[in-house]
Amino acid sequence: MNNRLKVLRAERSWSQEVLAQKVGVSRQTINAIERGKYDPSLPLAFKFSRLFTLPIEEIFEPTESDLV
Repeated sequence: MNNRLKVLRAERSWSQEVLAQKVGVSRQTINAIERGKYDPSLPLAFKFSRLFTLPIEEIFEPTESDLV
């Protein structure tokens, strides 16, 4: 799954640690999501959506392999 978390975080000058605290996960989780190593749960995706005031679809986008 592709995502815009790193860009959205950078636009706000937030570290991974700050973003992690805001959504209640570890910094390692943020790193794994940003690198595409981990897809967030639906509840976590909603937290990102509320935090950035964007629809989930504007933060996360499935790759071709996700759609098969």
